[in-house]
Amino acid sequence: MPIPRRTTVRVEGRILYLTEDPELLKTQLQGGSVDVDPERQPLINNISTDELTPGWVCYYYDETLARYCLVGLRGGLIERDAIKNGGFGVIVSGRSKGCGSSRETAPYSEREAGIQIVVARNIEKIYGQNCQNIGLLTTTDFGVLERVRRGEEIPISEFTRGLDPISRDVVEYGGLFTYNKARMAGEVSPPTITTAARPMTLCEKIIAAHAIVDAKTGKIGVPAVAPGDSLFVRTDVRFSHEYVTPMAESLFRAGFGADAKVEHPESVYAFRDHLTFLDLVMPEAHKKMGLQEQAASLATVQQAFTDKHRVKLYGEVVREGKTVGSEAICHNKVIEEIALPGQIVAGTDSHTCMAGALGCFAFGVGSTDMANAWLTRDVRVAVPESVRFNLQGRLRAGVTAKDVMLHLLSQPFWKSGDGIGKVLEFAGEGVRAMGLDERATLTNMAVEAGGFTGIIEADEVVVDYLVKQRGLDADSVRARIVRADPDAQYMASFDVDLGAIEPMVATPGDPRNGVPLRSLNEVSGGEVKIDIAYGGSCTGGKKADMDMYAAVLARAVEQGKRVAEGVHLYIQFGSQDIRRYAEQKGYIDIFERAGAELVDPSCGACIKAGPGVSGTPSEVTVSAINRNFPGRSGPGKVYLASPLVVAASAIAGRIVGPSEAGL
Repeated sequence: MPIPRRTTVRVEGRILYLTEDPELLKTQLQGGSVDVDPERQPLINNISTDELTPGWVCYYYDETLARYCLVGLRGGLIERDAIKNGGFGVIVSGRSKGCGSSRETAPYSEREAGIQIVVARNIEKIYGQNCQNIGLLTTTDFGVLERVRRGEEIPISEFTRGLDPISRDVVEYGGLFTYNKARMAGEVSPPTITTAARPMTLCEKIIAAHAIVDAKTGKIGVPAVAPGDSLFVRTDVRFSHEYVTPMAESLFRAGFGADAKVEHPESVYAFRDHLTFLDLVMPEAHKKMGLQEQAASLATVQQAFTDKHRVKLYGEVVREGKTVGSEAICHNKVIEEIALPGQIVAGTDSHTCMAGALGCFAFGVGSTDMANAWLTRDVRVAVPESVRFNLQGRLRAGVTAKDVMLHLLSQPFWKSGDGIGKVLEFAGEGVRAMGLDERATLTNMAVEAGGFTGIIEADEVVVDYLVKQRGLDADSVRARIVRADPDAQYMASFDVDLGAIEPMVATPGDPRNGVPLRSLNEVSGGEVKIDIAYGGSCTGGKKADMDMYAAVLARAVEQGKRVAEGVHLYIQFGSQDIRRYAEQKGYIDIFERAGAELVDPSCGACIKAGPGVSGTPSEVTVSAINRNFPGRSGPGKVYLASPLVVAASAIAGRIVGPSEAGL
């Protein structure tokens, strides 16, 4: 019997408008009805997945998530069970719904709480695909709300308009697993790629080379692809971490059976890198809720999964009989040991795009996509448009790749949401002059703009790195390099004069809130005093970042200065390899003499799970991490800045650059 497709939907439940007016929001949560005109009454923009399901909520990976849907929303008005018990069927918000993390727990919590339709001005790429995978409908057409109010049967075609063919089919089948059952039964097939040979961008060429032509025979590769083409691609690397592996493993068993096996396990990796230091910062209230045991179970489930399927696990490091941290943050280790130019890398983390610095097509996926990929080795892709950034000139002294990204993210193209789902391809002499670590900052933060991924064409910098880091043959690495065609077509191109960029800071709430450091005091109404300076995460814990922290702190030590009284400076290494580098360079002594608190590798404070998190709303942090969405690193205010500014601010006790701190 054929697997049925959905043709219509009739919503049961109320419409919840996530408005900027707390009284209107409160009225709805208390069961009252309101007359909201989205054109006149502002809706909340940039609702991140951290607000939908804060980090601690992600210790759950079943229907329990429904109880905590949106408990992290700014303002603190939404409490446990409020959405689940509110009788809502539709959630409405403003621009950029679902920005930030790739966690599938976010839309899953909405669906399990009874939500059938998500309406927003823009739907972020990974969040939107996760919604499709689990059967949660999304639309940017606010006209659907009146039809919901009238109780109409709404055609599913209203929610597939503009989607690529595979995404359309996934929506009609109610999710990725049901679609794949129909696919395996021969009831539906991905469209045949018939795009004629054409000049292609860097990502387009990699996608074309990995396109699945025949899943049964394993044949891959087509002459060309173009934006909008819908296909499955063969992955070279698949990885997950303990935050997500358990949910993906549960979906894997439910979707394919208890005896299902991971295909080609030697190209699959798992990481114990997110919650290594959670016990050090977990609030007593969370411990009383049983979250300590729930969080610990994530590592146990992941260990059992990797043992069963012979998957490489990068776990914890024990030193002198004591667990001191992780082997590495996944993104740092993928660059150090795993990914290669020209490959496709899929990981259950939005910052998988960091590996694009090696010239590979690397991107984040949700739990359902990964569970499916464990069996098929394939992920679905609608070929994205690319935006090219031609970086010209040289950075001025004291200006870093972090400043470049905070500058770019502050531009209207990204703040408006126009860049959602686009590939950021960085090129030009300015990029070629950067070391690999600084390039990795560019690709890592591509997702903060809502981008699909970031990528940089590999060159001799990459070749030299892979030869020295992994002992690879230089010619074999060069043979893997993929280059964009000179006459490739881009959705947009921007010429950026690196010499005109100055030190930047992103004010709390969004990485797109970038302002020049020199104007921060004016924007903030005075000096910004800090309680915490955090140098770490995949973005800010690389070798080049250690060089920057050390350069500033060495000058401080020479002048007899230390971290300002009342300020905590944390420096956290992205991997054990990076820690060894710091030891060999003599940085550990410098850091300790300056008063820094050293932390072994882990995602840690970046996801509110380690030293460096704020404890109260009044605390202020200046941080080298990649995002500062509300609640991301604790209840306090988080400013994003370069490693140079983080180190200088720690000494000064306020947000300043090295020169302002006399360093």
